[in-house]
Amino acid sequence: MLEVKNLCVQVGKFFLKNVSLEVRDGEYFVLLGPTGSGKSVLLESIAGLTSVTSGEVWINGKDVTDLNLEKRKIGFAFQDYALYRHLSVRDNISFGLMWKNQKQKDIDKAVDKAVELLHLENLLDKRAWTLSGGESQKIALARAIAIKPDLLILDEPLSAVDAETKEDYERELRELHNHLELTTIHVTHSFEEAVALGDRIAVIIDGEILQVGTPEEIFLYPQSEQLARFLMTRNVFSGEITPESNGNKVFTIDGTRIFVNTELEGKTHVSIRPENILLSREPIDSPGNNCIEGTVTRIIDRGTITHIKVNIPPEFTCLALRRTLKELDLSENDRIFLTFDISDVNVFRQDQ
Repeated sequence: MLEVKNLCVQVGKFFLKNVSLEVRDGEYFVLLGPTGSGKSVLLESIAGLTSVTSGEVWINGKDVTDLNLEKRKIGFAFQDYALYRHLSVRDNISFGLMWKNQKQKDIDKAVDKAVELLHLENLLDKRAWTLSGGESQKIALARAIAIKPDLLILDEPLSAVDAETKEDYERELRELHNHLELTTIHVTHSFEEAVALGDRIAVIIDGEILQVGTPEEIFLYPQSEQLARFLMTRNVFSGEITPESNGNKVFTIDGTRIFVNTELEGKTHVSIRPENILLSREPIDSPGNNCIEGTVTRIIDRGTITHIKVNIPPEFTCLALRRTLKELDLSENDRIFLTFDISDVNVFRQDQ
């Protein structure tokens, strides 16, 4: 559906560096990255709003690299909405259709369909300047889908939505996608959005795509230290893997042995997500588990979640609910056992 081939773009001092992506037909594809990572530059390059230095953009098997936005059949919902303040909601939704010189009855039909899908009937006569951020984002989305694009691009579509209603908006986006079966690229810096919505996720940092995969592949099995740390894996260690005579493989760091399941040997990294570590006062010995003892060095209150630092060595970060912390009656300098499955230890080669 969408192919980005070795795309290089320069905007001021910022560079996209040989970006290649494939987005499948009908896929909900999430582009995840921190502020300033190049997400919007990549989107605008795909849409034809930013000139490329080299590389190609293909949509539906057609090279569109030199075409403008209107000729690429892309619906683009901008982060800043790009609504016309003096126009009504209906006129904002129909604006893109009017540029295509369609008959009024066809415009009305397309607008009515978008309004119905997004439940905007009670907003049609309002002026854009009277809308809330969430309402404005919905109008921008309605305008983008009204033109019946081949590709829908959503630039931070939930950035103006408060936390209380965000789950409802996520559900609406998923339902809309299932109904339209429209290939969609959703840009966000939110891990939760990426997991909740993405069929697949691409992580971009400093103008480079670090990894593409399913939410599980991205969050549980990052393939670089930079990506693991961006994803808040926290427990990222460099050591060495050696085989044992019984066929097991052991990752060793600072004298601590961690059983791993991998074909790799020698110098490697491992990462272990903090939420996959079970804390207990007594050892939990069972097949397929690592169980190691350490000392609590710090307890950091984060509201409903507590970060617990435990020195083995090395120092691990674990997550616990407030209730769990209370049940364990943990304090700094207490001895505690950390248990995690061998399958929860992600192994990858050292960054080159």
